[in-house]
Formats: sequence, C-alpha cells, structure tokens
Amino acid sequence: MKKDEPPLDFPDTLEGFEYAFNEKGQLRHIKTGEPFVFNYREDLHRWNQKRYEALGEIITKYVYELLEKDCNLKKISIPEGYGVIVLNPNENYIEVEKPKMHVQSSSDSSDEPAEKRERKDKVCKETKKRRDFYEKYRNPQREKEMMQLYIRENGSPEEHAIYVWDHFIAQSAAENVFFVAHSYGGLAFVELMIQREADVKSKVTAVALTDSVHNVWHQEAGKTIREWMRENCCNWVSSSEPLDTSVESMLPDCPRVSAGTDRHELTSWKSFPSIFKFFTEASEAKTSSLKPTLTRRSHRIKHEEL
Repeated sequence: MKKDEPPLDFPDTLEGFEYAFNEKGQLRHIKTGEPFVFNYREDLHRWNQKRYEALGEIITKYVYELLEKDCNLKKISIPEGYGVIVLNPNENYIEVEKPKMHVQSSSDSSDEPAEKRERKDKVCKETKKRRDFYEKYRNPQREKEMMQLYIRENGSPEEHAIYVWDHFIAQSAAENVFFVAHSYGGLAFVELMIQREADVKSKVTAVALTDSVHNVWHQEAGKTIREWMRENCCNWVSSSEPLDTSVESMLPDCPRVSAGTDRHELTSWKSFPSIFKFFTEASEAKTSSLKPTLTRRSHRIKHEEL
C-alpha cells in the first residue's frame, strides 16, 4: 500500500460520486457527461478498485429498486413462492470481520511471584502498544481482516440453482416452466439437469440460453440430457450475424443462433423477441402435442451426423 494513498472512504449515493443515469439508462458523470472512468487516480490501483466496488454496491441497490418499482417484482428472502423467479447465483457468501484471537499470557503462571507477573504484563502491554503504533504509522489505512461465510446450500451458482429448483420451482403449480440462462447460468442449468434430470424434463417446457458457457463434455452430461437439450433448448450466442442466424458448434447439445450482437452482455436483451417467440411456440406445441417448429426450426445443427 502506498503511504500517500487517500482514505478508503467513499460516498453512499450516486450523487455523492457525481454520477447519474441519463434518459437512456447510461451511467454518466453529472458535470462532464463522460462514462465511468476506472483509473480515477493514477498509480492508485487498489484505491481505484475500492472506489469501483463501492460504486458497484450503490448501482446494485439502484437496479433492485428499478426491478421492484418499474417491474413490480418483490425482493424477498428465501424461502417464498414466485410467479417469476430471478435467481441470484453470484451471491454465495457474506463478508464479516474476522474475530480477534485472544492469547492468554504465559505470565499467568501461578508459580511466579505476583510482582514478577506484573512486570511481565507491563512489558507485554508496552511492546504491543509500540507495535500497534508503528503498524498504524506504516499502514494508516489498514483494512479490517474479513472472512467469508458461505450461505448454507447456496455456496456456488450450481448449488443455488439446485436449491431454488428444489424449494420453489419443483413445488410450484406451474405447468410450463421456462428458463432464461445467461453466460455461467447456462452451466448452472446443465448441472441442474445432471442432478435432477427426470424432474427437469417433466416440468420444464423450454430453455433459452444466452451466450452460455456450458460444456456438455466437461460437465459429463449424458446422452439422454444432450438429446433433451437438442429438442428443448436454444443458445443465442454473441455474433455479428443478424438475429437468429445459425451459428455452427462442435458441441452435440443444442442449436446455436446469433443474438444479433457481438457484445456478450447484450445477448439476453437483443434476443428477447426471439426468446419469447420460442417459448410461445414451445407452449403451444406442448398443449397440442405437436412437434414444435421453434426458432431453431431451420437452424438446427445436424448433430446426428457428428
């Protein structure tokens, strides 16, 4: 840590950071109109990172408020029931201050004279006082030691997906369950299938993956899972091709089509029209017991030939 590093004391509001969201939903500096700048102070990477994290916490709360106010969603703690469930697979632990260890002084030995024990205790206290003073001088902004407490049965994205399935989705009265799984969420869904294959097949109607990073080989998904995914899943991947254009894949799982954007973070938003059409057709096909002609209809990769 640099001796001249500023205090790690940041505002708790967007206004305090001098940022705001414009009418397009873009984060911009109130005075300059510029996007967020990570390297706010040169040669102070740690300070910049902590500033970035502090601002990120505020934005997270802001997004939650938008979901509740504009989307009429209700944020509640597990467990409860849902019509629409937004999983939170990345929150797997909380950070708490590590408890201080108290070491009993060896001077407490009862066979030593009281005067000798008192002298030892005084020396220990003075030594600790000097050590703490010099440590504070050397590292004035030393942060508290923190420890991670993992959330029971939710210590990873995969565990979280299985927990939500077992406690909410599997017990719901919904006849048609649809998944939209983005990026690592696709990997978590495949793991869910591996762990709860029969239950998922009986309840899930269709799955839309958006730029999923799953891998059926590495995750050791069986043949029956791969066959089910070919019939009921579609992966909208980042690509400069127009929306729904077929994209080749070496994985024998589900069709891949373009999300209409080469930006990973926009794949869900850009492919929404096709995703909801995909879900509607899957639901109608299930009701009429007809084989669906979904978005993948003309884009299916002929995995049977591989």
